[in-house]
Amino acid sequence: MSGVHGANSRLCQLNLDALDPEQLRAATAPRGPVAIIAGAGTGKTRTITHRIAHLVAGGFVNPDHVLAVTFTTRAAAELRERLTMMGVARVQAKTFHAAARGQLRYFWPRFVGDTPWQLLDSKFPFVARACRANGVAPDKTTLSDLLGEIEWAKSSLIAPEDYPAHIGPDRRDCPVAPEQFVRIFEGYENSKVTGEGVYLDFDDLLQSMAGAIEADPGVADEFRSRYRTFVVDEYQDVTPLQQRLLDAWLGDRDDLTVVGDANQTIYSFNGATPEHLLRFSSRYPEATTVRLFRDYRSTPQVVDLANKVIGRATGRAAGTRLELEGQRAPGPAPEFTEYSDEAAEATGVAERISALIASGVSPSEIAVLYRINAQSAALEYALDAAGISYQVKGGEGFFQRPEIRQGVNALTDAARRLSRRDPGAEDQPRPTPEQLVNQVRAALVPVGLTPTEPTGAQDRARWQSLGALVDLAEELSTATPGLDMSNLLGILRERAQSKNPPKVEGVTLASIHAAKGLEWDAVFLIGLVDGTVPIRHALKGTHSEDAIEEERRLLYVGVTRAREVLELSWAQARQPGGKASRRRTRFLDGLVPWEKADAASGTGKTSVKGAPKNACAVCGARLTTPEQRILGRCDAHAEDGDQVLVTELRSWRTTLAKERDVPAYVVMSDATLKAVALKAPTSARDLLKVPGIGPAKVEQFGEDILGIVTNYS
Repeated sequence: MSGVHGANSRLCQLNLDALDPEQLRAATAPRGPVAIIAGAGTGKTRTITHRIAHLVAGGFVNPDHVLAVTFTTRAAAELRERLTMMGVARVQAKTFHAAARGQLRYFWPRFVGDTPWQLLDSKFPFVARACRANGVAPDKTTLSDLLGEIEWAKSSLIAPEDYPAHIGPDRRDCPVAPEQFVRIFEGYENSKVTGEGVYLDFDDLLQSMAGAIEADPGVADEFRSRYRTFVVDEYQDVTPLQQRLLDAWLGDRDDLTVVGDANQTIYSFNGATPEHLLRFSSRYPEATTVRLFRDYRSTPQVVDLANKVIGRATGRAAGTRLELEGQRAPGPAPEFTEYSDEAAEATGVAERISALIASGVSPSEIAVLYRINAQSAALEYALDAAGISYQVKGGEGFFQRPEIRQGVNALTDAARRLSRRDPGAEDQPRPTPEQLVNQVRAALVPVGLTPTEPTGAQDRARWQSLGALVDLAEELSTATPGLDMSNLLGILRERAQSKNPPKVEGVTLASIHAAKGLEWDAVFLIGLVDGTVPIRHALKGTHSEDAIEEERRLLYVGVTRAREVLELSWAQARQPGGKASRRRTRFLDGLVPWEKADAASGTGKTSVKGAPKNACAVCGARLTTPEQRILGRCDAHAEDGDQVLVTELRSWRTTLAKERDVPAYVVMSDATLKAVALKAPTSARDLLKVPGIGPAKVEQFGEDILGIVTNYS
């Protein structure tokens, strides 16, 4: 036996020689509590596998007694593969849920008895049943949002009756009234217990296993004699429920190694919290803490930008941030590009990708990352047009999404209605681009295009996708005057059908969340405007500061996905020819090189590029919402315009909307009406200066609006 240990020690020593000083200290730290604060690209997987191998080879632990847990099956498989190559194949490396499921199968008969259980494959029928029992007839997106809230509450150890108290502090978007949600939550939990047995969802696996160890000393003793050493990867992402299970596993022992980085916490909406990592040294005062800061993934230029992005973070997590040091050879400086509109941005990115591929970069080593999935629409078209294959990670292609298919079906129905209403349509004047867009908006209302952004993650994602479909219709109708609904549908179907099947060698399109844990030679971060990064709903509420800081961490994660080439871009306007009213993300303030040079030379390039007036005209407060920017006023001064005039304008809009059989907001938004009342225009030229009113609206409605303003005056 000693010969085997000696051989293993020699093998491990060869591996340890390849570690840097900080990795070596972490790998060879004595048994007991160890916290490894590992920055992006610093070799955390190498470090923890070498730590496990060192403990086993040195005879400090039995490999059968080690349990390593992480958050994805991919990461767990990578751990197992590396450990097997290092000669420690008997170590268990699993996700939290996989580990709990196996343990529960073994211990269930002992602490429950003969009552059978099975894993709940689909929660939707159970949630739907609970909804109907409480007077709610939900659609699929509402069901998804309700299920998401139930999962968040359970992972956060929040009982149904306690949920309403957490809506405000935890920035929850509950799709129904809180009291209704409590009843639905309780109904869902009760419905899983039947006369034939018990259904357990994934959260129940963790809850039940933790409860078994806590309540049954026999179960606790047997488990703790089996597993004595624990390693937890991505510790900043543990939920309170996962921490409860980990505490049950440990008991009063402290043979625990955790690895994480609080400044990469980007899943708080799912219940993840860095608090357990941040409090680790307080809980275990004797713990060894090692900080890995040597970045082996990215060039010094990429690392420098990453440090600057996270260097401005605030809050408790920011206190643990690492100053990364790039270890690779120098590479190109990150590039920053401002485009006139989103279509130009997509085309420009596709051109840059074509150039990279032509220079020898493999398409599979290129990624385009964005904040929300709806942003992929323009990119998919631009890449198709350039003949570049791609694959959408963590989601379907734009035209394959259920809400887009439903939207196209709704447009098809609208086209039929229009043709029946106007049988001689070929002899009728073609709709203007604005008229066509209004028709599209009206057709999409029944499938979820509400006037304002809804609450709830699923409803919001659906709304964003439908909004992207409207944007696409606006782009096409502007580029092709005279387009009607039938022509538009033909183009949309052609785009959907021209999509090539995803190929392994394709460029990756992904949200930044879906890109966590991955890396590419070249990364394009697109759509970097306030309202997207940070996302609009992060700017609202009393706890917006925490939400904004998580958005900053999200950008940091996106930047650190790039090995060599990093390009960041944003568009001034949504559509070609649109008003340049967007502000580049605040997280890049002072970090764009050409802006610094222009400011120093006095050229004023930043203002020429269309930076919006984002301060209240009355008090100078920052304007954060689209409505505030249209008005040029913060909420406190938004009602300064004459409210009687606003009422008159709304009455006119309501009448016109009924005549045209469209929602009122299709004619003109509330914010635009308020802006008219504030500016009181007296000519078409004045009217064009009102945000939200362009030449087409002046042509259609200018005479009416000016008449109302003049008569009122």
